[in-house]
Amino acid sequence: MNQELSNIQSKIYELRGVKVMLDFDLAEIYEVETRSLKQAVRRNIKRFPSDFMFELTNDEYNCLLLNIRSQFVTFKDESRQGKYPKYAPFAFTELGATMLSSVLKSDVAIEKSILIIRAFVAVRNFLLHPTVNELKELKKEVREVREYVDDVLTIQNDINEDTRVQLELVNEALAKLQYNHNLINKPRNPIGFIKPE
Repeated sequence: MNQELSNIQSKIYELRGVKVMLDFDLAEIYEVETRSLKQAVRRNIKRFPSDFMFELTNDEYNCLLLNIRSQFVTFKDESRQGKYPKYAPFAFTELGATMLSSVLKSDVAIEKSILIIRAFVAVRNFLLHPTVNELKELKKEVREVREYVDDVLTIQNDINEDTRVQLELVNEALAKLQYNHNLINKPRNPIGFIKPE
């Protein structure tokens, strides 16, 4: 049961500022074809106002697909290859995903809708109340980033100080060269007697 709940949670995305599940994921959970799920929704469209369900734009879908695929390439999950439809899916909020169970009218739909509600609640609770370990981990990461930034700034200050000292040495050397040049090229007083004019 926990594995199934965790699996459902992994299929909850954030789009347009709300947590949603996509029609093909819900179809898999409810054990129906995506086409059948969409047909049931279209036949009962009055049950799905915009805060229950919306259709993704092509840009949203492409962006989401890139994100999903990059996650699964990382985890090398080949079972998801070829799973995604060509057309932009419907996105269902928690309310819409729950409403689906009444539209699909099956024992599986009722059972799975309870899991889906629990998954949405778990995600919401996780975001509102992260566990102590996660807070510790976050604090540790922030501390590490601060230390890294401090090290980088210290190195940069050392480089800047070294550069300043080297520039001063170069300026001193240039000043000495200029002085020597002026001494060598200084006009000499003529030797001998100068006639008064």
